[in-house]
Amino acid sequence: MGSFKGHALPGTLFLMVGVWHVWCSVVRYVSNPKSFEVRVWNPVPGFGGKLKYLELYVHSGMLLMFFLLGAVALISEKTSFLSLPQGALCVIAAAAFCAEYLLFYFHSTTHKGLEGYYHLVLVLLIGLCILTTVAAALLPNSFPVDLCSGIAITLQSLWFYQTAFTLYGPMMPDGCRPKGNAIYCHPTDSEVRGELLANFQLFSLVLGVLVAVVGLYGFAASRYGNSDLGTMHSDQSENPQRSMLMLLIMTNTSLLFHRFRPFESIYLY
Repeated sequence: MGSFKGHALPGTLFLMVGVWHVWCSVVRYVSNPKSFEVRVWNPVPGFGGKLKYLELYVHSGMLLMFFLLGAVALISEKTSFLSLPQGALCVIAAAAFCAEYLLFYFHSTTHKGLEGYYHLVLVLLIGLCILTTVAAALLPNSFPVDLCSGIAITLQSLWFYQTAFTLYGPMMPDGCRPKGNAIYCHPTDSEVRGELLANFQLFSLVLGVLVAVVGLYGFAASRYGNSDLGTMHSDQSENPQRSMLMLLIMTNTSLLFHRFRPFESIYLY
């Protein structure tokens, strides 16, 4: 059985990285859409340059593989010994997410019932991070891919928080309680309602993040928008094939969650 702090801490770190990635991706695109390039990390401006590499330091505070990613990116940025393109850093980031995926996959197999279900969702969100990071390496000039990568990291961080508050905090579903190193639900209907509640929580987080991203995009476009932005939007509306990548990612996301019970089956007593 995990703990509240054990989920809130990585959730905080991933949230910092995810939100900052989304914001920087949007600002870079609206500022100069024609020269947009995917970035694994984004420097923090101001403060005399003292916080420029803050995102890399946050990465280094996570798993060992994220520490290696942060170290390699710092060496590549600050020295001439190892100058790597963003595509190579994307591959390293994907490897770090793969290590995290395997860690939580084998971790989730030791959990059953409601606890195992919440960790299954977490594993699938990490899989989405892998998918978007690999896509970023293959499509280095794609704004939708870079944006989806930040969204996936943000969703992962928020699910860490949701798991912490639900399984180890005040949001424990009725009929479920911790016992020893596991969480037991009695009767069985309590576990079913808990899983359906998890589906609803995930849907709410996805909707909330998408609304927030749209709001950020509108704000960034009004404040930092380039004159080429309107032309780019016009070209994209005339060439809908450019939107196929977003559709592909959304389709794969739906396939990832094919094991979930449909929302139509929710019965709250």
